[in-house]
Amino acid sequence: MTEYRVGADIGGTFTDVVFLGSDGTVLAKKVASTPDDYSRAVLDGIKAGIEELGISPSSVSEVSHGFTVATNAIIEQKGAATALITTEGFRDILELRRNRVPTLYDLYYQKPPTLVKRQLRLEVRERLNFRGEVLRPLVTGDVDLAVEKIANSGVESVAVCLLHSYANPEHEQYIGKIIREKLPEIILTLSCELLPEMKEYERTSTTVINCYVRPVVERYLTLLTNGLKEMGIGVPLSVMQSNGGLATSAIAMAKPVYCIESGPAAGVVGSYHLGNRLGMGNLMTLDMGGTTAKASIIENGEILQAPEYEVGGGISVGHRLLRGSGHILRVPSIDLAEVGAGGGSIASVDSSGSIRVGPQSAGAVPGPACYQLGGREATVTDSDVMLGYLNPKHLLGGDFPLDSELAQEAVSRNVAAPLGISDIEAAHGIHMLVNSNMARALRAVSSERGRDPRRFVLFSFGGGGPVHASGLAEMLDITRIVVPPFPGVFSSFGLLVADAEHHFVQTYFKTFDELDVSDLAAVLEGLWEQGRNQLSLEGFDESNQEVVTQVDMKYEGQVSELTVSMPAGKVTRESIAALGEAYAEEHEKSFGYRTEAPYQLVNLRVISRGHSLVSRVPDRLEIPTLPNRNQQDQRPVYFGTRHGWIDTKVVDRAGVANGASNGNSRTIGPLIIEEYDSTTVVPPGWTASVDQWQNIIVER
Repeated sequence: MTEYRVGADIGGTFTDVVFLGSDGTVLAKKVASTPDDYSRAVLDGIKAGIEELGISPSSVSEVSHGFTVATNAIIEQKGAATALITTEGFRDILELRRNRVPTLYDLYYQKPPTLVKRQLRLEVRERLNFRGEVLRPLVTGDVDLAVEKIANSGVESVAVCLLHSYANPEHEQYIGKIIREKLPEIILTLSCELLPEMKEYERTSTTVINCYVRPVVERYLTLLTNGLKEMGIGVPLSVMQSNGGLATSAIAMAKPVYCIESGPAAGVVGSYHLGNRLGMGNLMTLDMGGTTAKASIIENGEILQAPEYEVGGGISVGHRLLRGSGHILRVPSIDLAEVGAGGGSIASVDSSGSIRVGPQSAGAVPGPACYQLGGREATVTDSDVMLGYLNPKHLLGGDFPLDSELAQEAVSRNVAAPLGISDIEAAHGIHMLVNSNMARALRAVSSERGRDPRRFVLFSFGGGGPVHASGLAEMLDITRIVVPPFPGVFSSFGLLVADAEHHFVQTYFKTFDELDVSDLAAVLEGLWEQGRNQLSLEGFDESNQEVVTQVDMKYEGQVSELTVSMPAGKVTRESIAALGEAYAEEHEKSFGYRTEAPYQLVNLRVISRGHSLVSRVPDRLEIPTLPNRNQQDQRPVYFGTRHGWIDTKVVDRAGVANGASNGNSRTIGPLIIEEYDSTTVVPPGWTASVDQWQNIIVER
C-alpha cells in the first residue's frame, strides 16, 4: 500500500498542502487561509487531498507543519498576558533595548510596545557576576511578594530572567520551584533553561517572547492535532523550526520561539536537498508569496544560519544596518532577508508623484482587485494579469478565476490616472518596481555579505517567484534559474524532506590564551550528550545521529561575533588553532580584513540531527497530468519597452521539451509555462528545459 507524507504550510493568502507518496506521487492543494482559525484551512486542504487521491486517512504516515500563528500573535499584540521576574534594577531592559533604530532621522519614530506591561515586570534583590559568583544572595521574601502579585494579576505566563543566570542558574531555579508549587497552572519559562547565553536584553526578550506566544501555540497545535485525530489521522505532528529542522509538537509547544519563522525556513530546506540532488552547491533562493518575498543563500552546500532575528517589527529588508524595528529573538534561524513584495503588495502613488509598491498587502481578504472579493487597490498580481504573465482562467487549474477588467480598473484608477500614463505603462512600472524591491533582498544575502551573486543559481518558488525570476536574474547578472516542481507549494514540499534537528547553546566567554582545553572539552561533552539524548528519545539510533559543533567568536574588543564550525573530533590545541584560522577567513570574507587581535570565544553551539534510514528525497517525482482547462496555446505578453507585445507560446511543464527545436532539449523564449500553482515567464533571450527530476531550468 502506498503511504503518504503530508506537508502543510500557512501563508498570508493561501495555505499549501502537499501529499508525497512512497512511490513518488505528488499531489498539491492550495486553499485560502482562514485567519479566524488557521487550523481550519489546514484540515480542509488535507481532507480534500485524501478525497482526491481516494485513500484512507490511515494511509497518511506523517504530517509536518509550518505556521505563522506565533508571528501573528506578536504583530497583532494578541499573545498571552505575561509577567517578568528579573534582577532589581533591570525591569526596564525591554524598553532600553539596543542603541539602534531602523529610521535614523525620523524624529517621530517609536519603539514597538513591550510585550510585558511595566507593572507586571517585577524585581527581586539578588546579584551574580559574569562568572556566576554570588555577589548578593537572593532575597526569598521578594520572590514570595512577586508570586503573590502574579497570583492576583490574572497573567497566563511568567518569564524569569535574572542577571548572569547563564553562568549560575540556582536563583532562577529557586524562583521556578516556588512558582510551580504555588501557581501550578501558570505557564513558566526560565531563561537558564531556554537560552543559557550572555547578553541581557537578548536573553530577556527571547524568554518573554516564548512566554507571550506559548499559550497561543499550545492552543493552536492542540486544536490541529485533535482535528487530525477526528479525521482518522493518528500519526504524530512534526513542526518545522526556524533553523530548518523538524521538532515534535511537544517541543514546539514548550519552546515556540524556535518555530516562529517555520514557513520560510521550509522552502530553503527543500532547495538545499534538491540542490544536492542536482549537484548545485551555490544557490540563492527566492520565495515570493502573497504578502512577502524571502531570500536566502546556500553556499558550498551549506545553509547559512543567523544567530538571531527580529520579529513583530514589520518587514525586514535584510540590510544588516537596518535593525531595531522589532523584538529580538536570539535563537538560530536560517539567514533570511525579507521584503514586503508579494502578489498582494499594494501599488500606489505618493505625494512626490512616485510609484510605491508594498509593504502593505491586500492579503487573502479582500485580496487583489482581480480576486473579485471586493479589493479596489492595485496590486502586483493585478499588474501581472494585465501584462499577460498570468492567465485569468487558469489559476489553480481554473478553480480560482481572476477578473482582468477589475485588475485594469484598479491599476488605472490608483496608478495610471494619477501619473498621467497609460495603463500598461503603469502595470509594467509596478512589475519592475517590485522586482527592484526583491533584488534588495537578494543583494542583502549575497553582495552585502561579500558574495558575488553571479556565482549562484537562482532557485525560485512561491506562487509569484517564477513569474519574476528572470527579471531579477537580469538585474543581478545571474544566468541560470531553477524552478522546482510544484513551485507554488514548494515550502510544503520542503517540510517533507527536512530532518529532525535540535540546537543547544552555552556561553563560554574566554580568549584563546585563557581557555583550558580540558574544561572546554567537558562543556562540549555536556552539550553533545544533550543532543544525543534528545535524538534517542525520538527514536534515532546512534548510527543515524549527527552532531555538529559551532562557536560564536570575535576579535577581543569587538561587540559582534561570527559563527564558525569547529573541527569534528577530540578537542585539542590543534583543533582550536584551526578554529581560529576558520574565524579569520570568515571575518575577511564578510568584512574584507583580518587583524592580529586575540581570538575570543563567546558561545558554544551544538546541532544534533536525526537522519532517516531511507532518503526523504524521492528518486523521482510522479507529477500528475492535469487537464488543460482554460489553458491557451498562445497569448500576447508584454516584455517591456524593448520588446513590447509578443504573441507568446503557452505550455505546461511536460510541454517544455516537446516545444524544443534545433535538435536540442531547450525551448527558446519567449515562453509562458503554466501550472496548477504557478506560472514561469521565459522572456526573449532565455531558454527553458526540464531535467530528469522535473525541474524547469531557465538559462540566458
